[in-house]
Amino acid sequence: MTRFAIPSREQISVDSQATLEGFEQLLGFVPNVFAVMAQSPHALAGFKGLQIPLEKTLDTGMRERIALAVSEVNGCEYSIRAHSYIGARFGKLEAAELQMSRYGKSKDPKSEAAVQFAKKVTETRGKISDADLQAVRDAGWTDAQIIEIIARSVQFLYTNLVNNVFQTEIDFPATETAADEA
Repeated sequence: MTRFAIPSREQISVDSQATLEGFEQLLGFVPNVFAVMAQSPHALAGFKGLQIPLEKTLDTGMRERIALAVSEVNGCEYSIRAHSYIGARFGKLEAAELQMSRYGKSKDPKSEAAVQFAKKVTETRGKISDADLQAVRDAGWTDAQIIEIIARSVQFLYTNLVNNVFQTEIDFPATETAADEA
């Protein structure tokens, strides 16, 4: 059960409206997580401030793989459902790949190194071993890309915490992967 009544658009601050409209244009609706965050226009702007520049890094499939790995570590059902849907729809990831990503795995060795790294960074709060860092480097990720993986992990941690605290009502359609886990 949710701990927060999702506000209507009329109840949301005018300072948050433009950001919500952008999410609506992208996804066709305003996800509940953003309506929750919109209660603080500053917090929503902070999220957007991190998200917009990071849209230029990594490809959609990789971003969604990382989101799933981080969300699984944090036990965030809302984000697992959301990123399974986004990964399938926009990242063109197969159900098996989405499922594997949740556990730091991938059919592609380079992708697996990245999601495994994101998973370990999240689990250890960044206190990874030298071997963990070397493994992601050895897979072909540059230090700049590794920092982008960390930044994405932080972005998803933020939404995971908001969703877990407020028990955000899931409003994304189930995908084959998400439905199998339910």
